[in-house]
Amino acid sequence: MATTAELFEVGPGGSSGSGRPGGSRQRGGWAEELAFARCRLEVLGRKEPFVADEYIERLVWRTPGGGSRGGPEAFDPKRLLEEFVNHIQELQIMDERIQRKVEKLEQQCQKEAKEFARKVQELQKSNQVAFQHFQELDEHISYVATKVCHLGDQLEGVNTPRQRAVEAQKLMKYFNEFLDGQLKSDVFTNSEKIKEAADIIQKLHLIAQELPFDRFSEVKSKIASKYHDLECQLIQEFTSAQRRGEISRMREVAAVLLHFKGYSHCVDVYIKQCQEGAYLRNDIFEDAAILCQRVNKQVGDIFSNPETVLAKLIQNVFEIKLQSFVKEQLEECRKSDAEQYLKNLYDLYTRTTNLSSKLMEFNLGTDKQTFLSKLIKSIFISYLENYIEVETGYLKSRSAMILQRYYDSKNHQKRSIGTGGIQDLKERIRQRTNLPLGPSIDTHGETFLSQEVVVNLLQETKQAFERCHRLSDPSDLPRNAFRIFTILVEFLCIEHIDYALETGLAGIPSSDSKNANLYFLDVVQQANTIFHLFDKQFNDHLMPLISSSPKLSECLQKKKEIIEQMEMKLDTGIDRTLNCMIGQMKHILAAEQKKTDFKPEDENNVLIQYTNACVKVCAYVRKQVEKIKNSMDGKNVDTVLMELGVRFHRLIYEHLQQYSYSCMGGMLAICDVAEYRKCAKDFKIPMVLHLFDTLHALCNLLVVAPDNLKQVCSGEQLANLDKNILHSFVQLRADYRSARLARHFS
Repeated sequence: MATTAELFEVGPGGSSGSGRPGGSRQRGGWAEELAFARCRLEVLGRKEPFVADEYIERLVWRTPGGGSRGGPEAFDPKRLLEEFVNHIQELQIMDERIQRKVEKLEQQCQKEAKEFARKVQELQKSNQVAFQHFQELDEHISYVATKVCHLGDQLEGVNTPRQRAVEAQKLMKYFNEFLDGQLKSDVFTNSEKIKEAADIIQKLHLIAQELPFDRFSEVKSKIASKYHDLECQLIQEFTSAQRRGEISRMREVAAVLLHFKGYSHCVDVYIKQCQEGAYLRNDIFEDAAILCQRVNKQVGDIFSNPETVLAKLIQNVFEIKLQSFVKEQLEECRKSDAEQYLKNLYDLYTRTTNLSSKLMEFNLGTDKQTFLSKLIKSIFISYLENYIEVETGYLKSRSAMILQRYYDSKNHQKRSIGTGGIQDLKERIRQRTNLPLGPSIDTHGETFLSQEVVVNLLQETKQAFERCHRLSDPSDLPRNAFRIFTILVEFLCIEHIDYALETGLAGIPSSDSKNANLYFLDVVQQANTIFHLFDKQFNDHLMPLISSSPKLSECLQKKKEIIEQMEMKLDTGIDRTLNCMIGQMKHILAAEQKKTDFKPEDENNVLIQYTNACVKVCAYVRKQVEKIKNSMDGKNVDTVLMELGVRFHRLIYEHLQQYSYSCMGGMLAICDVAEYRKCAKDFKIPMVLHLFDTLHALCNLLVVAPDNLKQVCSGEQLANLDKNILHSFVQLRADYRSARLARHFS
């Protein structure tokens, strides 16, 4: 970039910085020179992109006579042209100068690039030479290291026999002292050197065992005596250090005793002292867990095999403390109180397995799962062998007691329900004919079903399933769970629900009974609720125990048989109950309906909208419909209501066929049927409503004019009916035998 001094160099016309060709700069003076220099600085030094239009505008603005508006000097195009020419020349000179500098810099750059490439090649050659030297040095170092290792092996081969010889010499010296019977060495007389003495006597003890007894019996006994004395001293020292809490001293003594036969006794002493004062709470399982956690933290700092010591401690806790505690808790109630025995067994086994789970966190060796399982089994084996026999025996007696207590509270002597061929024959006859076999029993509205009894039975069974899951061997679990399930079926489904159904069936009166009280629907309602509870326990508590075993299909089959058996009896009872309802309606109609209702003596003096029989029947039907809806759920409601509706329609249809109708009587019959149809709407069954709509249309035949009979019969509701049905209704008209009516309907 040009310097400030270069901006005032002589221009192309040869004039100095004080003027320009044509004397244009002299008129501007120093102000114009400064403006011109500022312009050149802007061209050379601006950082933003160069814009030619803006630059020319500024140049024109600064040039005298270049303005377009009035002022001291008017617009002078020649002067402006001269300024442009001079400026263009200056820019060309500036461009040539910059171009020369660029070429010079490019040449310099190329020269430096060549020099840099040459230096890089020299450095690469130097690097290759250095790498070769490094490889040679590495090979030399490896060679020297091999020599050093070989030399070290040779030195060790010479030094090891020497050390062994020195050690053998020392042992011979100590052996001579035992042989002479006088222990003079400081290592045997100084109590502070018990560690060195222990090491020596242990080696001498091994040597003495190889010597013949007849020649060295005396010295062997002396060495053995000293061996035993030192062993006792070390154990006593370990015991004292443990009481003082000196972990480092315990570690030293344990390391010395590791090679002695009494090392296991040292471990026993440690385990015994660890348990002193450890069982101060009422919860022995929590105490045992805390004890093992405390020992686990310090046993690694004392013994070289901490997992073995900790495993031995746990074995001691299980086989002595826990086993005696479990025996004390279970033996006192094993024969006298089965319920408490099972509760205690479940609780103790659960707490023991929970303790085992906590101990799984510790390092007990390779197969700690098997180790802990064997310990648990050793404690409970005698109780688990016959567990299921105790469980099933208790569950049977408890279930029988719950049922008997309930029937006693009702002052009810349970009837014996027959079984075998005769009972099966009666059941098949009753299903086919719907006849009540045997005398009807008045239950006084009692269903003999109790949710409280059911909840108690299910609760006992639930607890039995939980105990079975915990206490049974995995291979025996499905079979044991199935045995508990069969007891539940026996006492809940057969002894309670099935008995209530049989009693309810026996309590259903015959269809021709008057003012019969129908309680079987209450039995249906309660049996439905109870069976939902039974099904929930089957899915929640039994299924997880048998889901992956062949017993699953056996349980499902047994459940299916129970359901089918109950549904069969429920269907029979509901069918007979519906017959009783229809019988009650028949009694109402027979007692309340009069022939004069539909054929009044005074046709012009009928003041009622519908008959009294219709009012009572509709009230009775609405009451029974409400009762059915409250007693059942789901599709069962619609099924039973549809059956009742069809039978209700058949009853009314046959009832209307018994009377002869005058014109006004026919109108009253239409009103009755309209009321029956309104009652049928409460069923909310489209088929039942359709039947009564058709019946209502048929009743119109009783009052329609003879000329319109054919038109009414061909209407939408009656067109698809059999002609005999239409004819039967027309025959009920009082004027049927008139020649005109017979002619129109023929």
